[in-house]
Amino acid sequence: MDRLTEMEAFATVVDQGGFTDAAKKMGISKSAVSKHVSSLEARLGARLLNRTTRRVSPTEIGLAYYDRARRVLNDAGEADALVTSMQSAPSGLLRISVATDFGVNHLSPVLGEFLSEFPDVTVNMVLNNRYVELISEGFDMAVRIGELEDSTLRARKLTETTKRMIASPAYFEQYGRPEKIDDLNEHKLLHYSNQANSAVWKLTAPSGEKRQVRTAGWLTVNDGQSLLNACVGGLGIAYLPSFLYADAMRKGLIEEAIPDLPQETQGIYAVYPPGRFTQPKVRAFIDFLVQAFAAKGPDSW
Repeated sequence: MDRLTEMEAFATVVDQGGFTDAAKKMGISKSAVSKHVSSLEARLGARLLNRTTRRVSPTEIGLAYYDRARRVLNDAGEADALVTSMQSAPSGLLRISVATDFGVNHLSPVLGEFLSEFPDVTVNMVLNNRYVELISEGFDMAVRIGELEDSTLRARKLTETTKRMIASPAYFEQYGRPEKIDDLNEHKLLHYSNQANSAVWKLTAPSGEKRQVRTAGWLTVNDGQSLLNACVGGLGIAYLPSFLYADAMRKGLIEEAIPDLPQETQGIYAVYPPGRFTQPKVRAFIDFLVQAFAAKGPDSW
């Protein structure tokens, strides 16, 4: 007889307090339940149940075996549910956290295609510029840019972006163009205020030396698009990712401040909570994003 079925019959007898109710629970005959239990006791060489005309109860050995058997049966049930879940069509509410700049400019435009492909999924996309705790705040996943701070999360790289210091031709005409990192001290710098280290620009000199520049500029904004607008308007130099400024640069509205500096590259990742399996809706959305941004690269935005 099947070992798992024997375990199930025995555990169900203990749960239900007798063979008759166990048979009803399992949907088989009382004699079949009895045969499964007897076969189990014979194989183990131990009596697991005390049987009287009025009641059935586990022996001391039976009670110890029941605890382990119930764990095995629960794990087997979870394994079956896992396979079923992973093969099921993506559905349900998908709650996503994403930085405002990237969400508005690049995630929002592709959501319609995803929802058309997976009509049983509904999306709640929360745009903000703060670090969110996925599990405690109830998010299924997030899109994050740059170095990943939380190593406990699972992550999949979607693409990359570069960061450059940029300003408008009008700004350079009025204030001149910096030739080296130290020259930035004499320029009007635009400060992004939403990150803990946002007052510091991490740059690499042509020699490869890592430098840090404090950006105590005359304009502080907590939104990248607003900083880009300020750049285009000639208000100063900003340090922004290519996914935000690429179109403006193609149109000649902005230029790189110090073209000789090595480019700083950042990864863009889908992150989601750890676990034994990924929900179909999360897996489907991440696969979709990988395809949606396949043609994107550090400067291909």
